[in-house]
Amino acid sequence: MKKLEMLYSGKAKMVFKTDDPDVYVIEYRDDATAFNGQKKGSYENKGILNNKIANIIFKEIEKHNVPTHLIEEISDRETVVKKVEIIPLEVIIRNVAAGSFSKRYGVPEGTALKCTILEFSYKNDELNDPLINDYHAMALSIATREELDEISEMAFKINEIITEIFKKINLRLIDFKIEFGKTSDGKIILADEISPDTCRLWEIGTDEKMDKDRFRRDMGGFMEAYNEVYKRLSETAF
Repeated sequence: MKKLEMLYSGKAKMVFKTDDPDVYVIEYRDDATAFNGQKKGSYENKGILNNKIANIIFKEIEKHNVPTHLIEEISDRETVVKKVEIIPLEVIIRNVAAGSFSKRYGVPEGTALKCTILEFSYKNDELNDPLINDYHAMALSIATREELDEISEMAFKINEIITEIFKKINLRLIDFKIEFGKTSDGKIILADEISPDTCRLWEIGTDEKMDKDRFRRDMGGFMEAYNEVYKRLSETAF
């Protein structure tokens, strides 16, 4: 496999074509962004940590028969993945009130929710990723009813899996965002990444934040938190 020209550059990753039409290479950068790119920073080795954390988690998810785009990690920053067409939905799972949910509904952060919440937002930076419901998604031809049901079922299963993964390393999974894509044969699989960039993770017992909120909120200790999450994941037998 040979890495070819860059296909796409996002907020923290680049996607490259390869000489295999069904395979891409993702390269993680050291960039940190928040508030739809309005706040930016760069932190040495952040991309390495996110690459490795995401791959550990994706491997564990696949053990539970949830398909992902992961093929192989080929360097500290690069991972070979299956080519997918990303479905323009951000799929958000909330276990505990935090962040925009708390602001939107006036619920104090840390409030346990009566049930797990699934939200969809339309993946569109120009529109600031607005929240949408199933009927919006169907009306806009983003996904069919059947696809939304499949995505929802997978998202709840992923929540169960990674809640246990993080619990083993003394972290409480507050909420997270995931994305799905379609392979060339139309199969829906988990794509993008799962990392402290895309999850809220609180230390069990103290509620210390171990995720990108440390960057968003200028709390300090941003990279120390990411390093600690990777250390615990890499040293734990799941």
